[in-house]
Amino acid sequence: MSQFINIGYGNIVAVGRIVAIVSADSAPIKRLVAQAKEEARLIDATQGRKTRGVIITDNDQVILSALQPETMATRLETQKE
Repeated sequence: MSQFINIGYGNIVAVGRIVAIVSADSAPIKRLVAQAKEEARLIDATQGRKTRGVIITDNDQVILSALQPETMATRLETQKE
């Protein structure tokens, strides 16, 4: 059975697919997001809010979230317990 993590505003992601959760502030991540958008691999789950966290999945999808990476990591850790 798949486990999911809430990434904010009713959006969920399969935990088993997550490779990394990173901050959206750095230039390399901004380039990664731009490239994913060009290649139609970007999923915007911010609900129109500022992007604070970026989730990278094992199938090369890039997911934008309005939550901080620390918040998502905490949710992931509490879910495992």
